[in-house]
Amino acid sequence: MSISKKYNYPPKLSILRFFVDAEGVRKNPIPYHKKYFERFGDSFSIRIGKSRHIILSRDNDVAQYILQKNHRNYYKSKFQSVYLSKYLGKGLLTVDGEYWLKQRRLIQPAFHKQKMNQLVDNMKTTIISELERIEENSVVDLFPLMSELAFNVVAKSLFQFSIAEEKLNRIKYIIETVQNFLIKEIRLPHKGWWFAISGQVKKHLLLAEENNAIIRSIIEERVASKNEVNDLLNMLLETRYEDTNEGMSVDQLIDEIKILFIAGHETTANALTFTLQLLGSHLDVQQKVYEEILEVESESNDVIEQLQRMTYINAVLNESMRMYPPAWITDRQNVEDDVLGKFSIKKDTLIGVSFYELHRNPKYWDNPDQFNPDRFLGEQKKHSMQYFYPFGAGPRMCIGAGFAIYEMCLAISYIVKKYKIVSVENTVKFNPLITLKPVGIEVIFSER
Repeated sequence: MSISKKYNYPPKLSILRFFVDAEGVRKNPIPYHKKYFERFGDSFSIRIGKSRHIILSRDNDVAQYILQKNHRNYYKSKFQSVYLSKYLGKGLLTVDGEYWLKQRRLIQPAFHKQKMNQLVDNMKTTIISELERIEENSVVDLFPLMSELAFNVVAKSLFQFSIAEEKLNRIKYIIETVQNFLIKEIRLPHKGWWFAISGQVKKHLLLAEENNAIIRSIIEERVASKNEVNDLLNMLLETRYEDTNEGMSVDQLIDEIKILFIAGHETTANALTFTLQLLGSHLDVQQKVYEEILEVESESNDVIEQLQRMTYINAVLNESMRMYPPAWITDRQNVEDDVLGKFSIKKDTLIGVSFYELHRNPKYWDNPDQFNPDRFLGEQKKHSMQYFYPFGAGPRMCIGAGFAIYEMCLAISYIVKKYKIVSVENTVKFNPLITLKPVGIEVIFSER
C-alpha cells in the first residue's frame, strides 16, 4: 500500500480571490502583492488545480535558500526558459543545469574586473557623446534618453565603434518589439491561440531570426578581419572551454550577445532613470554627489581610480535600486521535493521572490519607503547588504553587475557635474513588466 506524502504550504490566497483580482494584477501586480503580504505574512500560496502550487514571497530566508543555499534544486521556471528562449535562444539567462554551468565558467573571465577596466575609456567616450545633446531648461522625458544611452554603451562595448549605425538601430528596434510582444504572451496566456493563428508569433520569430543574421554578419566580419579590438566581442571570441580548449560556436555566441543586449540595456536604463529622478527630488543628496565628484577628480585623473573612490555615488545608486530594483522579481521551480523553512513542498512548485517587496519589508528596513543613501555607508552597509538583491544572488547573480555599476557611476558623475537636475514631480511612476519600467518621469536640466 502506497503512503501519500504530506505537503504543507504558506497561507493560501483563494483561487476565487485570485480570479477576481486577475485583471488588476495583470495591469500592475504590486499593489495586490502588498495587500496579500499584509494579510498573510511574508509568503503566501495559491493552489492551482488539485495539487499544483505557486508561492510568492518577500522573505529573505526564502530568497537565500532558493538562490544560494540549495540553488542546485531550483531551476529557472518554464515561464522564463520556454518563453524567453523561443526568441533569445539558449544563453546564460535562459538555460540551466550543467550546460548553464559550462557557459558561465566560459564567459565569466570576460567580465573580470581587469577586463572591465579595459572598456572604461570607450564607455566614457560613448556616455559623453550621448549626453551632449541634453536639452537644457526644458522638460525632458528621462527614460527614452537613458534607454538610448544604455543601449549605445552596451553596443559600443560589445562592438567598439566598428558597427554601422543602421545595424545598431535595427537591433534596438527588434529587441524592443520582440520584448513587448513577449510581455503580451506571458501576461495573456489565454490568448496564445489568437497570437498563433493571427500570425503574430510567426512575425516576431522572423524578427528574432533577422536579429540573429545581423549579429552573425558582425561576428563574421570581425573574424575575417583578424583585427585585435578591445571590446567584449573580442573577449568572447578569445574564451575557451576548459575540457576541449575550443571557443564558442557562432550560434552560441549570437545567443550570448542577445542576452547581453537585453540584460545590459533596459535594466541599466531603468536604474539610471529612477536614480536621476530621486536626485531631482532630493537636492541635498544631489549636492553631496556633486561635492564627491569634485573631490574625486581633484585627487586623481585616472578614471578607474575615480570610479573606485565614488563611495557616495555608489550608496545613492544602491538606495535607488533598493527602492526600485530594475529586475524586480525572480522565480524558480524545485527539481525535487524540498523543505522550504517550515513548509514541505512538492517538486515543480513555482516560487516567486519579489525583490521590490523584500527591499521594502519593514522586518529588514527602517522607514523602507524613505530614500536614504546612508543605509549603504559605513556600518549600516553591512546590515543592508544582507537583504539587497539588485543583481540577484548566488551562482546566477548577474554576470554584468560590475559593468553596469561602472556605466551608471560614469553617467551620473558626468550629468551631475554639468547639470543641476530638478524633478517635475516627486511621485515615481512605474510599470512592473519583465523589468520595473519607469513611466512618465520628467526632469529639467539646467547648467550648473
